[in-house]
Amino acid sequence: MTNSTSTNSRAGRREWTALGVLMLPLLLVSMDVSVLYFAIPSISADLEPSGTQQLWIFDIYAFVLAGLLMTMGSLGDRIGHRRLLLIGATAFGAASLLAAYANSAETLIAARAVLGIGGATLMPSTMALLRTMFTDPGQRAKAIGLWSGVMTAGIALGSVMSGVLVEYFWWGSVFLVNLPAMALLLVLGPVLLPESRNPATGRFDWLSVPLSMAAVLPVIYGLKEIPSEGWNVRYVVSITVGLLFAALFVHRQRTAVSPMIDPALFRGRGFAPAVALNLVSAFGIMGSAYFTTQYLQSVLDKSALEAALWALLPSVPIGGAAPVATSLVQKGVARARVVTAGFVIAAAGFVVLAFAGTDSLWLVLTACAVLAVGGVVVMSQIMDLAMGTAPAERAGAASSLMETGSEFGGALGMALLGSIGTAVYRHEMPASAPDVARETLGGALAVADRVPGLATVAREAFTSGMQGAAIGGAVFLAGAAVLAAVMLRGVEVREPVEEPEKAAA
Repeated sequence: MTNSTSTNSRAGRREWTALGVLMLPLLLVSMDVSVLYFAIPSISADLEPSGTQQLWIFDIYAFVLAGLLMTMGSLGDRIGHRRLLLIGATAFGAASLLAAYANSAETLIAARAVLGIGGATLMPSTMALLRTMFTDPGQRAKAIGLWSGVMTAGIALGSVMSGVLVEYFWWGSVFLVNLPAMALLLVLGPVLLPESRNPATGRFDWLSVPLSMAAVLPVIYGLKEIPSEGWNVRYVVSITVGLLFAALFVHRQRTAVSPMIDPALFRGRGFAPAVALNLVSAFGIMGSAYFTTQYLQSVLDKSALEAALWALLPSVPIGGAAPVATSLVQKGVARARVVTAGFVIAAAGFVVLAFAGTDSLWLVLTACAVLAVGGVVVMSQIMDLAMGTAPAERAGAASSLMETGSEFGGALGMALLGSIGTAVYRHEMPASAPDVARETLGGALAVADRVPGLATVAREAFTSGMQGAAIGGAVFLAGAAVLAAVMLRGVEVREPVEEPEKAAA
């Protein structure tokens, strides 16, 4: 059975209830990025993983998620986003159960990998279904604003939840919290969510799957390692290899009969700028997080749980940022001005951060809040622009491109700003300090009891590095504000003439 909906039809109670159901998997997927922050010590004591295994336990989820986003977005356009969402929810729930009761490091790594696969199906599917349910531009903008806020808040909530659960239960409980939400999605999804697929797709281009992963994973890996290890040759080679595969992937999309990512997406006015500006926004948010989390724990000497609880405060104003931005656009303020203002606000957050000293808790929290508000303003409007510009039948591919761009942007922010901070830190540390202390603040604190005054010097050096990185971030985002004003001038969402087919439940 096929339903036909006019472009301007307004969503009712059913659609808004369905949106609430969609927010559950989105929240959990974003939380799983940070949910192991405080569980790792307990896992290490119980499963006794090697150093390499511990790194894989922590990182494999994000790697698999980033590598498969484009594949799953395109697959959802072909087989139906509701179907893929329910398949992904089943896999996510089963993997959560396996992870919770894993009795070896190898089992936990495998479970985290399957969680990444499930997460890659859930993220683009939620946005694609949102695009299908909310055809009215104003309502869609509000829904996307909620989507952006939930996704951003989930990362902050994940670390706090893991701290609380590990404090009162056992480390496996951080995975069991996924089960009720996934069960609710599996029960209510078939009833509330419409099916959404592209009725005119060709054969799935399986060759693009390994090409996309070979393009994404080496670059993400190299960028993630650079902040802590420096510009090592192997990381530069990794990034270079990834970029070469990216060129091959782009060539494949331009020449294949049924490409995974249709190049026609980029012919829609506003889509390419949206992808680029979304990447830049993630650059600022994740680049700052690299320093502020260390600052709270290592400079202010707070416990991990204390640091996570303090880090929740900057997320409070996020809830109002996207609705205010959406309201301004709906009242006639040009989207280019709102996005530009978002970048200016985020840049101001970096400026505030540049004035932080070694005892500036509230100043740093204020800087984080200002940065987060600016970032969410940008992300909500850019995502709305991208999803409104892209044809609804390609919403999965469009969403996956935006989310992959966020992964790249976040890794790039940590790499470049982290490199600035590390360079300043090493310059500020005295030549007489032990080699391990000159490498990182953590290394300095580990040997501080053997060198009088080393901890104070190292904390001051780290803070100087954070200030240098903040200045770099402010300049970068100020440039992004100018870029947004130019790229988005006169660009507004143009609704497609026809709606895609929607299969009834």
